[in-house]
Amino acid sequence: MKWRDHWRLVGVPRAGRAELLGRLVGLRVLRIPGVRRVVVLAGSTDRLRDLLGRPAALYPTRGAVVVVAYWRAPRRGWSGGIGALEHLRRHRVALPCRGRGTAVVTLRLSRPAQLREVLRAALAALAPGRPLPAPAEASLTSHGTLPAYLPAAGAVLRGDVVGSPDIRAHDILLRGPGDTGVEPDSPPYAVDWPAVRHGLQPPGTAPAVLVDALRINPRGRRPDCYRPDAPRVRLDFLPATRRPGPGMYPLDGPGVTAPVLAALRRTGVVDCPQVPDAEPVAVAALLVQIAMTGAVLSVPALPQRVAGLIVPELRTLLTAPAPDGGGLALETRSVRQRRAALRGHATGFALPRLAATVFPPLGAVPSVSAILPTRRPERLPAVVRMLVAQTYPELEIVLCLHGVELPEPVRATLAGSGRPYEVVRVPGTASFGAALGAATGRARGSLVSKFDDDDSYAAEHVWDLVLARHYSGATLVGKGSEFVHLETRGVTLRRPSGTAESDCQVVAGGTILIARGDLEAVGGWRPVPRSVDLGLLDRIRRDGGGIYRTHPFGYVYHRRATGHTWDPGEDYFLDTASAYWPGLPAEVLGEVDTASGRPAPDQRTDSATARPDRS
Repeated sequence: MKWRDHWRLVGVPRAGRAELLGRLVGLRVLRIPGVRRVVVLAGSTDRLRDLLGRPAALYPTRGAVVVVAYWRAPRRGWSGGIGALEHLRRHRVALPCRGRGTAVVTLRLSRPAQLREVLRAALAALAPGRPLPAPAEASLTSHGTLPAYLPAAGAVLRGDVVGSPDIRAHDILLRGPGDTGVEPDSPPYAVDWPAVRHGLQPPGTAPAVLVDALRINPRGRRPDCYRPDAPRVRLDFLPATRRPGPGMYPLDGPGVTAPVLAALRRTGVVDCPQVPDAEPVAVAALLVQIAMTGAVLSVPALPQRVAGLIVPELRTLLTAPAPDGGGLALETRSVRQRRAALRGHATGFALPRLAATVFPPLGAVPSVSAILPTRRPERLPAVVRMLVAQTYPELEIVLCLHGVELPEPVRATLAGSGRPYEVVRVPGTASFGAALGAATGRARGSLVSKFDDDDSYAAEHVWDLVLARHYSGATLVGKGSEFVHLETRGVTLRRPSGTAESDCQVVAGGTILIARGDLEAVGGWRPVPRSVDLGLLDRIRRDGGGIYRTHPFGYVYHRRATGHTWDPGEDYFLDTASAYWPGLPAEVLGEVDTASGRPAPDQRTDSATARPDRS
């Protein structure tokens, strides 16, 4: 038996009822002799996703019965359909009537297919999985290896690499260790890179650490993880051992799996006092995976070989001390850490950047059009500055003037912004929905995001939405209006607005992000004078699409004395508030020191204050 290095988490919180059931069932693949069919038993959807990266997923089968012991509907009324699967003869989806319980997906094929392809089709019936739109994208094929970061859409090739007379068979080919292949005069691929379990080796550069963000992400993170008494665990690396104990995982294994992911969702801080210098790719990948879940990871010292494999933005955060006492400081550190890990190491973003050396146009992130409708030109200077300050590189500004003229200072700001922009003029007699439709028709981005002229947005707001769209697979994503600024009182309050990092029914209208193709497929914006956002959300639900709410940071909903189509009064917000701050909290809008994750010295806010006087 080979001696292997291991790792473990010490002090993990007690598992909940659903996770205990998931552990009891685990993950099993049972082959039915003689008929080339399998039965897959998974304790949860997360465990089923884990199977995509295991060798058993390459087993050829003509049918499968996929059983998820504890399945929870992404939203009320969920009716996801089977994904595309060649040679499918029949299928059946049986979901629990109350939206939680045992789910069974049965599929029969006329020809054998990899179990991985069958699982991908079954998962579409159980959870959202819509990919990010792209005008052009390289195909990804793995040969002789099954990397943990390979997305579900990636192909795994067994046998010889065969070309095609009509089209190049493969764009990017990942080769396993020792797989040199037979190099023909005209190889059936554009580039082949050596790949290992958690990374790949582009020529002339350091290894790149990649993570499949559809499997490892902050979805389901508990809001009580940021309380002062939230669980704090320790990550230990253990030397080579022949007989690992309970809760020990091999360092050369898949890294964070479903059981670990469930524990990290309930964890506030992960301390890692010592990091080994051996197996730097596997160690770096594990640290990145933990950071992606949203658990705040603190690593005081990183060996140089490991540090060099982690993007600088994330490396700076990991080596900074974790904020004490919970609260906004800890929550914003979690948000910044997961953001850095996702855009630096998620396969969907990192691999196109690497491939840009071969396919230069493909290195860009999906383009976004920010749709800003307004009837109030006096509010344009502030919100246009926020749009120009966004850190997202591929952003177009579409300004919809609804019966008003463009102020000259705003025109100058747009002209000097260095961003593409479009000014759309709509008569004041047109409905709000019709105005949005006209602006969307002029947008050029693959994704469109709606902005409101009277709210506040942090510089990373668009990035947050695009990242959430990637790892959630939802049709539409947004944020909740948890942070509300009452301008007449000069205070910002925090109130319940649904659970963050979860599938939902409603998001704040001023934060909506959706692919333009998906928007048009459901009929676009309804031509109504108000409640346009609710009209779109209703259309998405009726069409079977998913809606996802990411974290609330980077967006503040403003309430003023007048000018709102919906006005329940300020007491409506005060009565449900859990915390108050004078002015606009720096942590909410991202004005923090890079190293410490705390408010900048000139932006520091007091802790939550007492309830403001109603008078």
